[in-house]
Amino acid sequence: MINYKPFYDTLFRKNITEYNLIFKQGFSANTLYRIKKGEAISTKTLDALCYALDCNVEDIIKFEKE
Repeated sequence: MINYKPFYDTLFRKNITEYNLIFKQGFSANTLYRIKKGEAISTKTLDALCYALDCNVEDIIKFEKE
């Protein structure tokens, strides 16, 4: 199962808000909703988040065996 906890840790560490991602970086509110609910996002979105946050994939998602 994919866990998005590292995403929120990265946002906190870099002092970036969800508001900033939506209104300044151009991410959709639906994307952040899907992350918050633990739903799937595309690799294209994952790539865009890595670019916007200047981080690696491990800073956004974590795989956990159920």
